[in-house]
Amino acid sequence: MPEKSKKPEKEIYAWVLDYLPYGSLDESKPLYQRKPVAQAVGEKHFILIEFVLKEDAVVESHERVYIGDSGRKLVDHVKRRIRYDALSHGAQSELLYVIEEIVARDADRFVEFYNKAYPLTPRMHMLELLPGIGKKLMWAVIEEREKGEFKSLEDITSRIPACTSQTSSLPREFSKSSRTSTSSTGLL
Repeated sequence: MPEKSKKPEKEIYAWVLDYLPYGSLDESKPLYQRKPVAQAVGEKHFILIEFVLKEDAVVESHERVYIGDSGRKLVDHVKRRIRYDALSHGAQSELLYVIEEIVARDADRFVEFYNKAYPLTPRMHMLELLPGIGKKLMWAVIEEREKGEFKSLEDITSRIPACTSQTSSLPREFSKSSRTSTSSTGLL
């Protein structure tokens, strides 16, 4: 089993949900003192964040932006992690579509989750953490996985027909999790 790191990994890339040229919605500063910010979702852990843009930088919705520690071209600094209810209405409506893009772009990572998932305790398996997967479906995934690793999300749904709704709804479920999550550690 992989060791649990003490400190959560930082996001390196984020996908823009909304560009706010007059700063955060909840800022108390006068408009002329506010800096433009963008609300985004992290690519790896689906953490909702807000970052301040550099002078004269403009980003668009669905744009992938580097937010790592050095060499940022558009981002001045990451301002904070935010909760779903702190997102603008535009960001809330774009969240599902951006997560769909992330899943489509990196489907191998999600397939690897199905291939490498392991028991957390004697009574709980990682697969059961996915919405809609109970004991019966978990065992179906494990049995099919023992016959051979899954190659794609389509392979999972073709070999386990009951998984069709689970794999196609991954983006929707990550989006729901971001709405209800009180944790700031991310979704995956």
